[in-house]
Amino acid sequence: MAHAAVRPGMKVLDVAGGTADLSRRLARRVGPTGEVWLTGINGPMLAIGRDRLRDDGQAQPVVRCDAERLPFPDGYFDRCMVAFGLRNMTRKEVALAEMTRVLRPGGRLLVLEFSRVWKPLAPAYDAYSFRLLPWLGQRVAGDADSYRYLAESIRMHPDPPTLAAMMREAGLSGVRWFDMTGGVVALHEGVRV
Repeated sequence: MAHAAVRPGMKVLDVAGGTADLSRRLARRVGPTGEVWLTGINGPMLAIGRDRLRDDGQAQPVVRCDAERLPFPDGYFDRCMVAFGLRNMTRKEVALAEMTRVLRPGGRLLVLEFSRVWKPLAPAYDAYSFRLLPWLGQRVAGDADSYRYLAESIRMHPDPPTLAAMMREAGLSGVRWFDMTGGVVALHEGVRV
């Protein structure tokens, strides 16, 4: 949130925002003169997000849509954010191009996503991801497959340099990333020219 530098009056798009974890905090930052649009493809998750925003007293718009076909005009938003959602998008390059399209010139796209863990941590992380996490998922939620999918989808997601190149190809400049938690997560950002 601090890195996004969202200020009062800004227009912010939360892509694949589901239960509104980011949108709720963003809405407080943009204040009554700004806008936060919560979007996602999963209707039941968006309903939870809508209700959470309402419970906070925030009358922010909620739109069910595909990130590969965003229903917004070119150059509308100051910030576009996607947290732990890009990994699940089929055509990441198309979604990145759409997110770039709806940013105003000088607007920033921020992508928070699971990444490649630092090599010394990889054996322990793989044991946790492929053995312990599915086992816990089965014991606690009765669903090992969802936790197996999580580990596999992380491995299929582009590494930081590849994702940075995809963001540049989508039309962003000044693309950079920051590894967090030993590389388990990375924050990528770029600016629309």
